[in-house]
Amino acid sequence: MSVDTPRRIVLLRHAKAEWSDESDHERPLTDRGRRDAPVAGRWLAGAGIAPDLTLCSTAVRTRETWKLVVSELPHRPKTVYEERLYEASLGELIAILNETSDEVSDVMVVGHNPGVHALADALAGEAEGDLLARMNRSGFPTSAMAVLTFNGSWKSVEHGVGRLVAFWSPHA
Repeated sequence: MSVDTPRRIVLLRHAKAEWSDESDHERPLTDRGRRDAPVAGRWLAGAGIAPDLTLCSTAVRTRETWKLVVSELPHRPKTVYEERLYEASLGELIAILNETSDEVSDVMVVGHNPGVHALADALAGEAEGDLLARMNRSGFPTSAMAVLTFNGSWKSVEHGVGRLVAFWSPHA
């Protein structure tokens, strides 16, 4: 694939999780989270978005979310469970995307706030219609997704490189 290939980044915040005595990393999904995650998967499938690679945080709630989302997709992408996504800063998230092979055209990141929201906001140099304002007003709720496109190598992912082409939330 050429480095000028159109690329897509799908950012998914995990579904609603329990507040429990467990460590934060071990928190499971709530009943609402288990209902919302498949809806997110159906939205992806209906939008024709099929990532080549999914990078998923190792936290229980992100792994559970991804399992429910991917069950609704027409094919399962390669999935990498990435410890660095848990509590990742904006800079760390960009660095992880920069490591992606240029053979991959579409990447999905299943992660956490505030990082996922910060990454979507930072990468969106442009946005269709009022998507950026809608995303920022919403605070990027659980099970929400932002879809950004850009041209170039994954090594070129940086602030302002992308165009926000979709923002979806199950309760919007």
